[in-house]
Formats: sequence, structure tokens, C-alpha cells
Amino acid sequence: MQLETISCNKTSKKNVPLYERPRERLLRQGAEPLLDAELLAILLRTGLENESSFDLAQRLLASFGDLRNLSQATHEELTQVKGIGPVKAIELHAAFELGRRLVKHSRKERPVIRLPRDVADLMAPDLAHLTQEHFVCLFLNTKNQVIGKQTIFVGSLDASIVHPREVFKEAIKRSSASIICLHNHPSGDPAPSREDVAVTKTLYEVGELIGISLLDHVIIGDGRYVSLKEQGYL
Repeated sequence: MQLETISCNKTSKKNVPLYERPRERLLRQGAEPLLDAELLAILLRTGLENESSFDLAQRLLASFGDLRNLSQATHEELTQVKGIGPVKAIELHAAFELGRRLVKHSRKERPVIRLPRDVADLMAPDLAHLTQEHFVCLFLNTKNQVIGKQTIFVGSLDASIVHPREVFKEAIKRSSASIICLHNHPSGDPAPSREDVAVTKTLYEVGELIGISLLDHVIIGDGRYVSLKEQGYL
């Protein structure tokens, strides 16, 4: 591979092979293999006249000892480092705060679905008061923990409208082991219609083919619910 060269300083980005530049490495290999300094260099974007963003990132890490200490640095402490102005300091604070929030979110206990009552307790507060039918899918992992939810369709339920493609596209995206479908009946009566049963059977058959099981289809009414699994439709 040819290298771009420039006659000025050796630390210039122009002297760095394309395959060693952090942005290009991330695009080619993903973020995980990159060093802390490389990820920081992407956030910093630019260095100084005689210093690349990667060199600046290395110096920044050295100034605080490690990434943990850097993440706890104040705005004033960051801007004391040559090359880190107010804007770069703010951007670093924002990036570290996003990381902290992601950790907090991942530590939250995920709901576990064992019975249809668990589905109703989890979702009835969101669905029971709605004036239109909302068809929602819960995506579960191998421990029956809810790892995501998605409203697939709003309106009267019909097998030709609630297409398995949309349901299982979301399930595959989340690496789901199984799914639970549910929808509300604005009338308050959760008794399943023929369309409800038809949709359930279609989704069940598709799920069996692709290896993502439909565990249940729960209909939410006014203070009541119906499980199509308990009704014998699954």
C-alpha cells in the first residue's frame, strides 16, 4: 500500500499510512480493536501544527495517567493541556457522560416474562387507555428477559397489514431468542377476533421456520386481558 508523504514534520497525519489512521482503522476493523488513544484521536479530530490528533490523544492520556482519570477531569483541568481548548473539553465531557449513562442503563434489571400476567402487568399501563389498536412486540433473550419492545402497527388488526417481515426484522436486529406479541382493544373487551387468531397463527408458523418462537399473543382490554396461548391457539 502506498503511503502519502509530506516533507514537513514526521508526526503529521500525512506521514501516517491510511491503514494506521484511527478513522480508517475503525471503518475497516470496527471500534473494538482500537487503542484508547486512537478512539480519543477520533473525538479530538485535530491536533496541533506539529502534532497529530493521535499524538495529542497519547499526551492527554499521559497527563492524567489513564482513561478513568481522564473521564473524571474537570473542564479547567482539560483546558490546561496544550491543544485542548474549550470546545474539545466540552466534547470530551459529553462523550464520557454518554458512556456513564450507557453503563447505568445496562445495569437496570430487565423484566422477566414467565406468565401472561407478567405481560399484562408490564404493558397494560401503556396500552389500556389508547383509542386506537396498537400492535406491539416484546423481544426476549434466552432467559425470557425483555431486551426491547417495538410498536409494529397502529390501526385495526389484519393479517395482510401486520406482516411477519416487519415483526421478525426487528427480532433479528435485536438477536432475540423469542417474541411476545400484544395489542389493545379500545372497546375494553379483550376477546380475540378472527383476525387476531389469524395473525397469531401466521406469526407462530413463521417464527418456527426461522427459529424465533412466538411465545404468546396477549390482548389488553379494560382491566382484563386474554392470552391466546392460554386459549389454545398456540
